[in-house]
Amino acid sequence: MDDSILQGLQNRLYEKRKSAAYEVEKLTRECLNNNDTTRIRQIIDILCQDFIYGPSRVVNSMFGGLIGLAAVVIAIGQDVAEYLEDIVPPVLSCFSDQEYRVRYYACESMYNIAKVAKGEILLYFNEIFDALSKLSSDTEPSVKNGAELLDRLIKDIVSEKATSYISVLHSCSPINSFKALNIDSSAPLIVEESKKSIAFSLEKFIPMLSERIYVINPFTRMFLVSWITVLDSVPDLELITYLPKFLDGLIKFLSDSHQDVRNVTDRVLMDFLSEIKRISNIKKGLVLKKVKSGASFQSSINGDDIQNDLMFVEDGKWIPGQDVFIHYSKIIEILLPHISSSEESIQLMALRWIAEFFNICPVDLLKFIPRLISLVLPALSLGGESSRQAALEINQNLCNLVSEALKSNKITMRLAQFHSSKSFSSETDLSFHKVMKDDQKNDVFSSFRDILDYSSTVNALTLQFLDEHEQTRVAALNWLIMLHNLAPQKVLTLDDGTFPSLLKILSDPSDEVIIKDLQLLAQISSANKDDYFDAFMVNLLSLFSTDRRLLETRGSLIVRQLCIYLKSERIYCTLAENLEKDEDLEFASIMVQNLNNNLMTSPELSDFRKRLKNLEFKDGQSLFVSLYRCWCHNAVATFSLCLLAQAYEQAANLLQIFAELEMTVSMLVQIDTLVQLLESPVFTYLRLQLLEPDKYPYLYKCLYGLLMLLPQSSAFSTLKNRLNSVSSIGLFQFFSKQNNSEKHKLKNKADEMRWPELLEKFRSVQNKHEKARQQNKILISKTSGSFLKMTPISYLS
Repeated sequence: MDDSILQGLQNRLYEKRKSAAYEVEKLTRECLNNNDTTRIRQIIDILCQDFIYGPSRVVNSMFGGLIGLAAVVIAIGQDVAEYLEDIVPPVLSCFSDQEYRVRYYACESMYNIAKVAKGEILLYFNEIFDALSKLSSDTEPSVKNGAELLDRLIKDIVSEKATSYISVLHSCSPINSFKALNIDSSAPLIVEESKKSIAFSLEKFIPMLSERIYVINPFTRMFLVSWITVLDSVPDLELITYLPKFLDGLIKFLSDSHQDVRNVTDRVLMDFLSEIKRISNIKKGLVLKKVKSGASFQSSINGDDIQNDLMFVEDGKWIPGQDVFIHYSKIIEILLPHISSSEESIQLMALRWIAEFFNICPVDLLKFIPRLISLVLPALSLGGESSRQAALEINQNLCNLVSEALKSNKITMRLAQFHSSKSFSSETDLSFHKVMKDDQKNDVFSSFRDILDYSSTVNALTLQFLDEHEQTRVAALNWLIMLHNLAPQKVLTLDDGTFPSLLKILSDPSDEVIIKDLQLLAQISSANKDDYFDAFMVNLLSLFSTDRRLLETRGSLIVRQLCIYLKSERIYCTLAENLEKDEDLEFASIMVQNLNNNLMTSPELSDFRKRLKNLEFKDGQSLFVSLYRCWCHNAVATFSLCLLAQAYEQAANLLQIFAELEMTVSMLVQIDTLVQLLESPVFTYLRLQLLEPDKYPYLYKCLYGLLMLLPQSSAFSTLKNRLNSVSSIGLFQFFSKQNNSEKHKLKNKADEMRWPELLEKFRSVQNKHEKARQQNKILISKTSGSFLKMTPISYLS
């Protein structure tokens, strides 16, 4: 180049540089017309090495080099492809220059280059994208404006040529369009050689996008979302296939402090989800059409020539999207951590996607059940109303999915036809196929039970017992109830380590949680042999023994609920058998008192009480005896049991032994409670029997004896008033008379019930309690250093 051109390109005035650039363009055209490619390369080399890469790197020289390179490209025109490798890198190097004007002119130069090169510039797409992504957050407005102009141009080129343009450098002849290959653009067939030669490579771009997607700058995020939107809109580019590579970072854009970023991100994510649903529906329709046409569904699922079988439908037409591969498992893997995000917008988006996947790829969700449970159940109680409702929907869908899978011994058509589109890619080996075992005899598939990890699922559920929110704990128990009901042999066995956790839940502050836990324990007990039930009862007593507050506050609730889910007779008799042998006499007495209160008052035990009233039958007798032997640990409870069973003579005899016992405050309180119970509907029959003193003489003796034990209190007045209300009938005359039929009846009962032995049992057990109380007093006295002074009992009703 002439010295005048060189000096003009370095002039500090823009107009001078522009004039020099025109001269460069004119000179280049002359060389091109003369086919002097060597001189063209020399011009390019001078502009790059002396102006842009020059040792002094004078700003005006760089300006001249950039405008000069653009002029060269304009002059070369459509034949620029072979020169771009020398032109583009120097221009791109100026994008990161410290001088903002250099960055601006670099954008201007690249704009002119790209406008001429068009599809050829796609060979340098990654480098240009990298430079533009950095300029998107530039602080200089002029640079940002220049970068945006270049960005729009590159987007237009990508939208138009990304899927079809083949560089002249990679073709056998100067072909620069897909049409020149004489390939019908409506056909699904892609020539592999041509595909490899296409200038734009999504495969090479995705790693860069995967790296950039974790940026924090809101302007760069907007830039990335805009490009994702453009690439996704290009037909046949199928960006959706690479979604797992950048989905995680994209979702995190929803936590950006700028509303604009959140809005565009939300929109593009919902677009992706809609696209996935569309592709799923297309493939589902193809499978259904294949099944209806009588083709072998077996061969389709097994993957034999799936690509060929489903590439065309019956009439030979190709449907866009039918051959798109989407890796659902990887997408689910990415979504899972976001379910527990503290950002509600992120959490809600993840939940929405998972909710849609129940219709798209339910089978893929099965292997994620344990992790989904551990994430979705806490979400039931956290976040906003929308997130909680979405989590509730997912939890219900999960239950339905697992329930359907476990109820069926074979793969249902509904689950199979909605399976992941991986089924339609012959290039992938599906975990789905691994569990599908071909039964050649019946032409069916193996059970989905093999997919579900029972142990991990149960562990995930039991961990939810530690959650602070009641709704989560209740949901976990509902899950366990459902799983055990459907697979009792694989879930919650006695030796799987879950039993202690279920027992511990009985100390939960929530009544609803306790009720669900008891329902589960009862269900397990019913499904197993007596060993589990016996162990349950023993451990329940042990829990009550160590946690007296639990017994006091929740003991009645626990016993009542168990009597709803299991046979009350079985519960009471088993507890009585274990309590009778309990060496902790104080606990045995308290526990019997609790059981007796439930027996007397609980509506759930009404049938049980009826059976105890009929001592004429062996069934009632054996039941009475089994309870009586245990009830002996508590004197008042034993007396109450006799009243309930209408064994009034035995009750009267017990009162004689009462006189030998120390009347503690606890006993007086229990007698007070009993008097109140006598006024309740449970003992209506007893109050009516007071009208028949000839038939029930010992009833009066019992009640008057009870009256004599009470101090002057409200209970004393209540019982006295009741007895006075029937005294006018002249009842006392019957105490001295013996009714023959009654004596005969009692004699028969005595022979069968062995009343004296039972009375002796009561005396023996109560003597043990007396000795224990005395020893306890001595121990307390020794500990305190002096005997406690005895003070009169001040009994308040």
